[in-house]
Amino acid sequence: MKLKYYKDTDSLYIDLSSKPSAESREISEGIVLDYDSEGNIVGIDIDNASKKIDLKEIVLSKTPTEIETVIK
Repeated sequence: MKLKYYKDTDSLYIDLSSKPSAESREISEGIVLDYDSEGNIVGIDIDNASKKIDLKEIVLSKTPTEIETVIK
């Protein structure tokens, strides 16, 4: 899973899979779920992210693998 924040558009994309998106559905204003060809969720796009979620802190707990931190 990858979290990608785009400051210029204030959007957050949560990439859940490496599979390509085949379909997208807006489930709430500014929140879009991307699905693969088998109907599995592969990503979540959140527009105006700073107004909808707290971006100041990301907490991961009880993850099944090691965590890689990339700061740009």
